[in-house]
Amino acid sequence: MSSLVVLGTTEQGLMYAIMVLGVYLTFRILNYADLTVDGSFTLGAATAATLITSGYNPWLATGVAFILGSLAGCFTGILHTKFKITPLLSGILTMTALYSINLRVMGKANISLLRERTIFSDFESLPYMQEYGVLILALLAVIIIGFFVYLFLETEFGLALRATGDNELMIRSLGVNTDLMKITGLALSNGLVAFAGSFVAQNQLFADISMGIGMIIIGLASVIIGEVLVGTRTIARAVLAVLCGGVIYRGIIAIVLQLGLVATDLKLVTALIVILALITPQLRSKFSLPIKNV
Repeated sequence: MSSLVVLGTTEQGLMYAIMVLGVYLTFRILNYADLTVDGSFTLGAATAATLITSGYNPWLATGVAFILGSLAGCFTGILHTKFKITPLLSGILTMTALYSINLRVMGKANISLLRERTIFSDFESLPYMQEYGVLILALLAVIIIGFFVYLFLETEFGLALRATGDNELMIRSLGVNTDLMKITGLALSNGLVAFAGSFVAQNQLFADISMGIGMIIIGLASVIIGEVLVGTRTIARAVLAVLCGGVIYRGIIAIVLQLGLVATDLKLVTALIVILALITPQLRSKFSLPIKNV
């Protein structure tokens, strides 16, 4: 692969790693299968693109995208905790509603950001940032967000959140409001996903109504790849594994495309990657030879 392809793949991988971190919070921490991700990713992109083309500051637009994504996660959490709708169905309902909401936000199926001011154009205008500005800004965002998520999970509130996913009945018997834990976790997760969507839209210079389709599968694939390759013995290692998984996944996709596979087969490749990552531990334990004591 050329250096430009490697650079572009790394940039995209870092941006998607933020989305993967959001998926990790629900999938692993809360043990919650949240399909809101497909809608909240597009919501972040649509919000940022609409505000930017309306003349608003791109940094403000990115922050608003995070807030609206968090509200979408809150809505999913309320459907589940207050109205007792199953996790899978509550996510599907929110995702379906967000499709129409995203169209309302954009006013059309896609928005171009060509010749518009973005956070990346602002950053690239700084000294020595013309060539690697996108990479450095994405890397800084990943490091800062990953660090704060790690600190949050190590707090007393974060421990209660983790315990809610591990054993809800036990932590509820200790007086913890598990409904609040779930709503908070879903809000933070979808806020990060929408934040990543706003980053991707500003990097690609367009937002499209279909750009979030299949995002949950990409997130799960990245989480599982990171866990298999890096490990999850500690929270810090798990967060690092998730972030690395996002970059590794984009690298795998780039290699597959370079080998000549058409873009329409990427969903099949993603599904195969997830299947391979899921069955690898079972295959490893099944075919490993027992060590005899000498």
